[in-house]
Amino acid sequence: MIDIKILRENPEMVKENIKKKYQDHKLVLVDEILKLDKESRELTLKCDDLRMKRNTISKVIGGLMAQGKKDEAEEKKKEVQEINDALAANEGREETLKEEIKERMMKIPNIMDASVPIGKDDTENVENEKFGEPVIPPYEIPYHADIIASLNGIDKESAGRTSGNGFYFLMGDVARLHEAMIAYARDFMIQKGFTYCIPPFMIRSDVVNGVMSFEELEAMMYKIEGEDLYLIGTSEHSMIGRFKGQIVKEEELPIKITGYSPCFRKEVGSHGLEERGLYRVHQFEKQEMIVLCKAEDQMDWYHKMWRYTVEFFRSLDVPVRTLECCSGDLADLKVKSCDVEAWSPRQKKYFEVGSCSTLGDAQARRLSIRAKGEKGNYLVATLNNTVVASPRGLIAVLENNYQEDGSVKIPEVLWPYMGGTKELKPKN
Repeated sequence: MIDIKILRENPEMVKENIKKKYQDHKLVLVDEILKLDKESRELTLKCDDLRMKRNTISKVIGGLMAQGKKDEAEEKKKEVQEINDALAANEGREETLKEEIKERMMKIPNIMDASVPIGKDDTENVENEKFGEPVIPPYEIPYHADIIASLNGIDKESAGRTSGNGFYFLMGDVARLHEAMIAYARDFMIQKGFTYCIPPFMIRSDVVNGVMSFEELEAMMYKIEGEDLYLIGTSEHSMIGRFKGQIVKEEELPIKITGYSPCFRKEVGSHGLEERGLYRVHQFEKQEMIVLCKAEDQMDWYHKMWRYTVEFFRSLDVPVRTLECCSGDLADLKVKSCDVEAWSPRQKKYFEVGSCSTLGDAQARRLSIRAKGEKGNYLVATLNNTVVASPRGLIAVLENNYQEDGSVKIPEVLWPYMGGTKELKPKN
């Protein structure tokens, strides 16, 4: 959510930003907000005048009572009552206007960074840089579900009986490899100076509304029936929500946290769920990182954070690239975002394994997260980035370390987390 002052002072700039995001249906919101805001401010002045008038009359009543002029005082009290009635009606309307303004402001997309490429959707995202040489081996790489099945590592049939489509059982060495990656990601980020966190896996609606747009909410979040709770889609939701309504000390910035959590997503949309594979599922595990910092430091942290993910995957012998998200692919709260994509030797192309974003002060404004500085309190900037999400990260490691004989080499950095196991051999 942007500062309404920006919309008041430069509505055409806000409209241009909306057009660049190909959301022309939201242009009408700008004019509606300006109209409601004008009425709201006029009403505020009117209420202030009524309160001043009431205070003046109240002093007169005090004087009349002191002089024993009770009849005149009673007449003045009637005036006060009329003012109170008018004030109550105006205050009610004022509150309604504030809610209507907020509802519309929550739908206005954040102002994008000037460096964001303009494009309609993810097909127009821009490749930034490649890291590591993508290799196509002289032998066939099986579909990842078949690799895992050869290692006796997956049971989707039973998961279908227990939970339905979009769920899975990971078994044996594959399950261990999955957890080894998460544990390594935890230690990797701790070594980068981040504080480790295991957050709540459910959050209230006011936190949900603070950390994501309405469109994302409908497509992603599972609601707990009969309770004001949602299952998180990423630990970012809880970790940012932790600071809701708080004023942090400026000297504590930047606040750097890395969080582990299971993640739950509806995966609503045209892409659908995978029947056999693990690329798009309802439940997965993730190591995330967030940063709270001063606005002027956010771009430095943005570039540090996506580089951490690149470094992490390169340490797993996985070639990656970064892809700049274009305007039409940028979620409404985001100022700038890039995806980290891993090389798939089977598909001979890259696929998304993580996303890094800065949201400016949008989440902080919605959740009222401020820092206390020498010149007063101010909203912080918030950033988030995926270290690794598995099974997607697992797929990347399996494909890029698959051998011609059907075995899978374990990246050296994971050996300590695998009890010294250096290779997974097919069991069937």
